[in-house]
Amino acid sequence: MKRFLLAAAAMLVLPAYSPARAPQEPDLAAVRAAAERFRDVRVALAAGYVAAPGNMCETAPMMGRPAELGAMGIHYFRPDLLGISAPPSPRVDGNGTHTDFGNPAILLYEPQADGSLELVGVENLVFERAWRAAGNAAPPSFHGRPYDHMADDPATPIDEAHMFEPHWDRHVWVFRDNPNGVFTPFNPNVSCAHAQAQTGGAAHGH
Repeated sequence: MKRFLLAAAAMLVLPAYSPARAPQEPDLAAVRAAAERFRDVRVALAAGYVAAPGNMCETAPMMGRPAELGAMGIHYFRPDLLGISAPPSPRVDGNGTHTDFGNPAILLYEPQADGSLELVGVENLVFERAWRAAGNAAPPSFHGRPYDHMADDPATPIDEAHMFEPHWDRHVWVFRDNPNGVFTPFNPNVSCAHAQAQTGGAAHGH
C-alpha cells in the first residue's frame, strides 16, 4: 500500500516538472543550433538581416530601466519577417506575425573592443496592431511565457519602445548566460561599452 501511495503521489506532481513548451516549439538547444551560423554577422547580412537604425546598442537605462539589468545589444532584423516595408516615420511599424524561433526575426549582437560583433541571443517581435488584426486575442507566447509588451509612454522623455510602434517581443539568450533568466529582456552579462568601436556592415563575427 505504501508503494502504491508513493507512486500515486509521483503521478500527481509530475505535470509540475513537465516542460511548458508546446509540441511544435523548438527547445532551446534547437533554437541555438538554428542560429549558430549567424555568429558571423556577414552570414546574417547575406541572409537579409539589417542593423537597427544607427546601429544602436540598447541598454536598460535607454528604456527607463535600472542600469544593473544590463543591455540587449545591437538588433539585426529581417524586415520581411517583421513585415516592415518602409523606414521609421517616425516609428518602425510592420504587419508580420512571425513567431518561429527556428528562424528568428531578430539577432542580438554585443560589440567587441576590436570592432567585431558577438552573437548573444535571438528575438521574435510582433506589432500589436498586426497581431490583433490577425484575430489573436492573447499575446504570443514561447515555452509557456507570454511575450513582453513594449510601448512608448509619451509623458516621459525616454523612448520605452526604442523607436518601434507598440509590440510584443521575446528575447532568448541562447549564446550568453543570463542570470536573470533566459527569457528576460535585458542581460547583465551583455555590455554596450564598445559600441563606438563597432563598424556596422564591415564588422565580423567570432
